[in-house]
Amino acid sequence: MGLIIDNFAGGGGASEGIEQAMGRPVDIAINHDPGAIAMHKVNHPHTKHYCESVWDVDPIKACEGKSVDLAWFSPDCTHFSKAKGGKPKDKNIRGLAWVAVKWAMQVRPTVIILENVEEFKTWGPLDDDNQPDKNKTGETFNSFVEQLKIIGYQVEFRELIAADYGAPTKRKRFFMVSRCDGLPISWPAKSHGPRNSKEVAMGILKPYTPVSDVLDFSKPCPSIFDTKEEIMEKHGLRTVRPLADKTMERIAKGIKKFIIDNPDPFFIKDQTSMLIQYHSETADHEVRGQKINEPIMTIDGSPRYALISSHIIQMNNNSIGTDAKDPINTIVGGPGHMGEVRAFLIKYYGQGIGQDLKDPCGTVVSHDRFGLVTVCGTDYQIIDIGMRMMDPRELFTANGFPPDYIIDYDADGKKITKTEQVKRCGNAVPPVFARELVLANVAEVERTMAS
Repeated sequence: MGLIIDNFAGGGGASEGIEQAMGRPVDIAINHDPGAIAMHKVNHPHTKHYCESVWDVDPIKACEGKSVDLAWFSPDCTHFSKAKGGKPKDKNIRGLAWVAVKWAMQVRPTVIILENVEEFKTWGPLDDDNQPDKNKTGETFNSFVEQLKIIGYQVEFRELIAADYGAPTKRKRFFMVSRCDGLPISWPAKSHGPRNSKEVAMGILKPYTPVSDVLDFSKPCPSIFDTKEEIMEKHGLRTVRPLADKTMERIAKGIKKFIIDNPDPFFIKDQTSMLIQYHSETADHEVRGQKINEPIMTIDGSPRYALISSHIIQMNNNSIGTDAKDPINTIVGGPGHMGEVRAFLIKYYGQGIGQDLKDPCGTVVSHDRFGLVTVCGTDYQIIDIGMRMMDPRELFTANGFPPDYIIDYDADGKKITKTEQVKRCGNAVPPVFARELVLANVAEVERTMAS
């Protein structure tokens, strides 16, 4: 068996998927970021780690004369991605992908897999303003592909979506597979599809994994109508950042799209859900509800108990979010981009009993029948809306990492902050991508040769 190399290893998404496919650890992982290496090392302790620039690692010395079955490359994508907007691009960062050619020339990996954003195909020279020269779009990319072909590799590339392979995220990425052993390049067949698609209805594909599968509905979800002080007191928080007007607008639009206008809204039915109780609190002023697998509290003649509907709010682009029945959109590395919104509903009795939503939300007209949702023939009215940010564990699971992947401490036992955890997650390769591509192009060949 030859070596497996993970360049630009990050927190270990590609390595995790490769190990799932190969049944053995990645041999070498390279990354310049100590924080990324620290998370990688605690999850992949049998891997040799290089915490330095990929350009500073000598492939020949690192491999010590051994053959290389697979070299994986995930070069920095930020200076290709449209998400960077009109900010100046750095040609040195854009040029990191050339290190794959260096490895190809010096140690000739049997298979090379490169991952990046869709815009990688537009790679070309920059103009005097450090913006991509529109007249030379794709020139450097074409030269890159041609160089691999000159040294004996066949090259193919496609865009894949993680949800198509079972991950609860719609993250789309560009992949280039190159090999020099004369065997054909294989692309993994989709195993999942949209829940309303013909393929799912016919049993050809499994339905997409919904983001609701990774949400912890037992977590507190503060009301958007509470003041900062009320939220801090009720939930034991030291500080609370007030919701911006645009966030409130997104919440309002999301409630309308995913609940009010949705003929089949998602309702929390899991045994870890909470049943909200809207009448007076207990003496210790802490109880506002209960878990539904416990005996119900005192029932009186008023409509006190609620259904709870949930969806995802997204705050890093023009999207208003995701239905909880669908996979989550792409997770990025910045803080505070993905949150869960919950709407609390009680039976509607023909009179206004909810809070006025006009002032907080701005774009929503509130009247007696605002937020009327029909569930199994019964009318319900929204009387409260809660929102919380998704925590790092939920984000990692949504990105396709196994639930036991270590994200909160490193190999030395040092705590990893939530900010760093989210950064690692947003920069990570969803493991399903690596697993499926390696199963299709490396694992079976290696097993055949071993037998």
